[in-house]
Amino acid sequence: MAVSFPYFSLFLVILTNSVSSTTNNPRTFIVHVQHDAKPSIFPTHEHWYESSLRSLETSEGAENRIIHTYSNVFHGFSAKLSTLDAQKLEASPGILAIIPEQVRHIQTTRSPGFLGLTSTGNTGLLKESDYGSDLVIGVIDTGIWPERKSFNDRDLKPVPAKWKGQCMAGKDFPASSCNRKLIGARYFSSGYEATNGKMNETNEFRSPRDSDGHGTHTASIAAGRYVFPASTLGYARGVAAGMAPKARLAAYKVCWASGCYDADILAAFDAAVADGVDVISLSVGGVVVPYNLDAIAIAAFGATDAGIFVSASAGNGGPGGLTVTNVAPWVTNVGAGTMDRDFPADVKLGNGKIIPGVSIYGGPALAPHRLYPLIYAGSEGSDGYSSSLCLEGSLNPNYVNGKIVLCDRGVNSRAAKGEVVKKAGGIGMIIANGVFDGEGLVTDCHVLPATAVGASTGDEIRKYISAASKSRWPPTATILFRGTRLNVRPAPVVASFSARGPNPETPEIMKPDVIAPGVNILAAWPDNVGPSGLQSDKRRTEFNILSGTSMACPHVSGLGALLKAAHPGWSPAAIRSALMTTAYIVDNRGQIMMDESTGNSSTVMDFGAGHVHPQKAMDPGLIYDLTSYDYVDFLCNSNYTMKNIQVVTRKYSDCSGAKRAGHVGNLNYPSLSAVFQQYGKHKLSTHFIRSVTNVGDRDSVYNVIVKPPRGMVVTVEPEKLVFRRVGQKLNFLVRVKAEAIKLSPGSSIVKSGSIVWSDGKHEVRSPIVVTMQEPL
Repeated sequence: MAVSFPYFSLFLVILTNSVSSTTNNPRTFIVHVQHDAKPSIFPTHEHWYESSLRSLETSEGAENRIIHTYSNVFHGFSAKLSTLDAQKLEASPGILAIIPEQVRHIQTTRSPGFLGLTSTGNTGLLKESDYGSDLVIGVIDTGIWPERKSFNDRDLKPVPAKWKGQCMAGKDFPASSCNRKLIGARYFSSGYEATNGKMNETNEFRSPRDSDGHGTHTASIAAGRYVFPASTLGYARGVAAGMAPKARLAAYKVCWASGCYDADILAAFDAAVADGVDVISLSVGGVVVPYNLDAIAIAAFGATDAGIFVSASAGNGGPGGLTVTNVAPWVTNVGAGTMDRDFPADVKLGNGKIIPGVSIYGGPALAPHRLYPLIYAGSEGSDGYSSSLCLEGSLNPNYVNGKIVLCDRGVNSRAAKGEVVKKAGGIGMIIANGVFDGEGLVTDCHVLPATAVGASTGDEIRKYISAASKSRWPPTATILFRGTRLNVRPAPVVASFSARGPNPETPEIMKPDVIAPGVNILAAWPDNVGPSGLQSDKRRTEFNILSGTSMACPHVSGLGALLKAAHPGWSPAAIRSALMTTAYIVDNRGQIMMDESTGNSSTVMDFGAGHVHPQKAMDPGLIYDLTSYDYVDFLCNSNYTMKNIQVVTRKYSDCSGAKRAGHVGNLNYPSLSAVFQQYGKHKLSTHFIRSVTNVGDRDSVYNVIVKPPRGMVVTVEPEKLVFRRVGQKLNFLVRVKAEAIKLSPGSSIVKSGSIVWSDGKHEVRSPIVVTMQEPL
């Protein structure tokens, strides 16, 4: 596929370089074995693995090099190997694949109310699901701070009998840290330490305890209890609650100071499946590679095959296209949108102009009715580039002291820039977006009076500084902190940072699937980390406000638990289908959701099927269901080899059944995506076969409403679906016809529409995306 070719070539370059340059320099590989290939002379798979490594006749003992063994999401082990040893091992009998490890990174209140989840009333998703009680959400992240009120077990029933997990004791984390809410906690550090050496236990906990804050935050978004009052430095005062307040939590700590290592992530998935979780929440992302080389895709398939709903963050690489990660079709992929709440902190310039900004700052404010000297860091330092970004040691205190400093966004964290300015004697800071960041603003808890402004208004401030510096009135400014603002319009807006489609691995499967609240989310925070995340920040807070697709993902994880509790028979695909077909694309002004980075209308490449609507997802009417064998057919039609399909799915297939499915786009997905390579053709066409299952009312009749992409013809056969019973499945065919359009070589254009099945009570909406490409 043309779109995914760069990713294939990138991976091959990395692998080839490692062969030539790291022959004697061991690194971690994931070794995938054929489960039934274990020779009978070995009592266990572990003995077989150790013998396989000893047979390589290297200087290191095999026992020292096996990092983890895996037996649930797939069969195999991780080990430190030289590239030559990895190549030898791959040629051994029973070895399916050797996969180089990736290092991944975390993708870093009012959201229940904004989503329509309230505790009042006797109906709705929260009541119907008993707030998710007895469902277990596994959060694979940086660990957890168990003492937070969000994780109290007051009035919860005993731990579900099905639970097989454990509370793993470790540094500052006795086994008694778990309760009826946090029913399991484990940590996995062997992969991290295999690459980085022994962890520094003065900075990190060798236990499930969270020394970062990210895992505590995401866990409480998914399933935090009701806590009142809740706020951060006086902002966002109110009730804090997760999506599924009674769901049980299991924390799997895999992320450490230098990242999250595949060997540990796989071990966490493996344990979560064995422990008996119902949902896995993964706010971690990495580089997109083919599914058979993607440890997360392989582990997530094993979990999905076991009936577990897996949701993952789309990534924070937006607003550019092709930035979405975690794109496997068996993973529900979540982008980020705003809520109708923000924290304005405006800049008032000496010329009277007010520039909008956002911030959270709870310390001593700037003096009212006073303007302070204003400078641009890029014109004041010895090295213009470093000083413009306010990097450590780049600012001259003689220039900065007593002034408000304008810093450019990028390289170091936004909060760290404030620390640099404060150290140099600055009295305040303005962070200006770069061109690529656009107008999307991210709120941070700052260590000095500070605010963030968009790219265009940043330019405006720079021009003011330049002009005023040459006049009789030098540049001045102040920052006006306006607290918490509610009922903001428009909302939701697609966050500028939220990763965008198309899907770089399989453009025929639209990603992201949905968006959920991921901007300025209030959630629990550990007691050993300041709200800015900086080591020098000694402030302490029960809750913190963060943004990222990391925050959007656990919203959907919690909703997945609520839907599973309300509909125990639903598969992971059914849950995703319900969330996608009931999602909305219109904001609180009644217009298509806005793209924060441009101020223009967003598209399906930004929001997928739309923004989740939990109450409607409870009763979607129809669902698009899938089994593991449908995904096998999908991989067949994606031209994966039989061996590579077995690597991903642990299933043998000669792909003969896949031919009935026809092509990749015929996976029974709730969205429909076609890619037309023009190649000089004038008329282009394709078809989609879909099957829907009635989960609404018996004796219901659905009629189709087609909104074709502009300039294209879309027909649906039949136009009416007549269901006699609940659980009945009916098929339909969608044909898409298009005429070639003039495009320059190597360019493409995306057009979208939708089909909606309606019975008068339910509206089951599926986006149609058509990409026209002119090959090079």
